[in-house]
Amino acid sequence: MLNKCVSYGFIVAVLSASAFAQEANPTSNQSPPPGQSNMTTAGSVDNVPLYKIQVVGRDIPAINYFHRSGSTKIGFRGTDLLPMAKGFAKVDSKDGRTSIDADFDGLIPANSYGLEYLTYVLWAITPEGRPTNLGEVLPSGSKGKNHITVTSNLQAFGLIITAEPYYAVTMPSDVVVMQNSIVKDQTQGVLEQINAHYSLLPRGAYEQVAGRHTVLHPITRKEESPLELYEAVNAVQIADAAGAEKYAPDTMATANTALKNAQDLDSNKHKDTKQTITYAREAVQASEDARIITIRKIKAEDDAATQQARLDAEDAARKSQADAQQAQADAQQAQLAAQQEAAQRAQADAQRAQAEAAAVEADARARQAREAQQAAEQSAQQASQQAEQARERLKQQLSQVLQTTETARGLIVNMPDVLFDFNKFTLKPEAREKLAKVSGILLAYPDLKTQVEGHTDSVGSEEYNQKLSEERAGAVRTYLVTQSVQDANVSAMGFGKTKPIADNSTSAGRAKNRRVELVVSGAAIGIEEKAPGAQSQSQPGPGSQTQQAPPPPASPEGQSNPPR
Repeated sequence: MLNKCVSYGFIVAVLSASAFAQEANPTSNQSPPPGQSNMTTAGSVDNVPLYKIQVVGRDIPAINYFHRSGSTKIGFRGTDLLPMAKGFAKVDSKDGRTSIDADFDGLIPANSYGLEYLTYVLWAITPEGRPTNLGEVLPSGSKGKNHITVTSNLQAFGLIITAEPYYAVTMPSDVVVMQNSIVKDQTQGVLEQINAHYSLLPRGAYEQVAGRHTVLHPITRKEESPLELYEAVNAVQIADAAGAEKYAPDTMATANTALKNAQDLDSNKHKDTKQTITYAREAVQASEDARIITIRKIKAEDDAATQQARLDAEDAARKSQADAQQAQADAQQAQLAAQQEAAQRAQADAQRAQAEAAAVEADARARQAREAQQAAEQSAQQASQQAEQARERLKQQLSQVLQTTETARGLIVNMPDVLFDFNKFTLKPEAREKLAKVSGILLAYPDLKTQVEGHTDSVGSEEYNQKLSEERAGAVRTYLVTQSVQDANVSAMGFGKTKPIADNSTSAGRAKNRRVELVVSGAAIGIEEKAPGAQSQSQPGPGSQTQQAPPPPASPEGQSNPPR
């Protein structure tokens, strides 16, 4: 009786795993990529290990081939991945086994679906979804025509063909290129209404592991090296990536030896292709065995770790219970001791409270002191900044009238000799104009002190130069006072020729030395008044004096006697 086959979509099946359960496809991702949660994972329910495997449902009829005399014919049709492919097979079920004699047409090179796919495998899928590798469908060079004869001990199954990295895989990929179909009036048997859900590895989960043997163009049977050699390279590297070198070193050594033998034979000038293929298939089988051993050992390690974790948890629970009991006993003892020492604790608490209060008060005083210190520092810094700004502003104002420089003594305003008549202390009109401007500037700073200092060159006697310097300084001071500068804030001194600033051996140097300097200082500009000579200059000679009053009377022409 024929029943319709069942169509189904994306689902997740849970398959029990025993020591003989199917292992995952060799290149499946063991951890799900971001955004996916339906990849192969391992877990347990009531200590029964389970595998959650992504299952891809397809429309495939499973045929129950009862024992009969003679064979039955089934067809093969290409999937969406290979729609032009087709084929047929004769199936004979008798004597406890089922033989399949199949021909396929239109198979393209397997690595057309990705560099990792090197061959095709024919699978039998039971109604329960268990896949069985029936054998490799080797691509041929005769326009995609292939033939395979295999046997199976199954009775009810469906058939598919998938692209694979090598022939010895135990789980099919989802690159399903062909599947069996019913041939009207020629397929004999029972089409059961079944859910033939078979587990498939999602496409693209393979890694490109062919190494230096990766073929960038589709591989055909006409290539110089046999396809089985590339399958062997794939298998060895896939097993190595799974960790087989650690968990199955002996088996991996066998696989590597067989692969090396195959590669050596393939590179030999006198090639033995059959022997190369023999070694290559041996490498594939050993690699797959090593990979399966690795998967089982890793699973065993995980189970052992889980068991150890459970034992550790039980030990921790017992220890926690014992600790709780001990803690309860300690608490009772501590409570008794607390009752006996209540008075002592009360007294200690009172003393501690007093100490804490004293500490709080001390902290408050210290904090107030710090805040006061910070306020004072900030005030001092602000005052310093204001004084610096005032000094710079005053310097700029004075510099617009006369040359002004800043020194440790204060701002020095230089009046050159040209502002006085030759050998006289009378001020020229230009000098009075400039001093009037200087007076106007100084009036804005009533607390500033101004030290007027007269200097001469080295020509003439010491007495004459000393007197001329004092008279010129006094004349400047007198003029400043007449311009409303406070009398108490202005002083005058003469230094004669004792403090030259240039070489007296040249006329230019002597002209620079003949000068009157106004030294401006005070707290308002951040420079305290310093005694004359505080700079790195020589001390004034005998007869130097500070003049707070107008200078001594002079001749009506303002000329010092004796003349220079």
